[in-house]
Amino acid sequence: MAQVISFVGRSNVGKTTHLEKVIAEIKRRGYKLATIKHDVHGFDIDVPGKDTWRHGQAGADSVVISSPNKIAIIEKVSEEKTLDEIAQKLQNVDIIITEGYKRGNKPKVEIVRRERSAQPICEPMELFALVTDCDISMDVPKFGFHQVAELVDLIEEKFINKKDFV
Repeated sequence: MAQVISFVGRSNVGKTTHLEKVIAEIKRRGYKLATIKHDVHGFDIDVPGKDTWRHGQAGADSVVISSPNKIAIIEKVSEEKTLDEIAQKLQNVDIIITEGYKRGNKPKVEIVRRERSAQPICEPMELFALVTDCDISMDVPKFGFHQVAELVDLIEEKFINKKDFV
């Protein structure tokens, strides 16, 4: 299984926006990646009335929709799956990046933005990097919001198995 890292931070701090830039840089370097978004509130990707929704309403425990360019699996669960259980389903990728799972046991990049709060939510031992516009005294690598390539250099060095690409 590929290494899993998590991007965490307070709500509306810019995690998704920064993660989009990180994903684009990792892809530019030729790697394959998967993302997992944690949603503590629940979500629904099925559109009422559409075929997959109707299959689920009829009682299917899992519904798969497939096309020439993507596939989605909607699986009913009785309890939330662990991050490791979800990650094991993702094959043929070089790295898995989550948005969320701030209390999970994976290495984390925390996004801290001054206008939201200058205080990180994680302890230093949970983090391998900070992306921030604040002066935070923590013994972890710190990056500004414009330093996407430098952050991906660190991710590549620490978490992506480069020997597969020699």
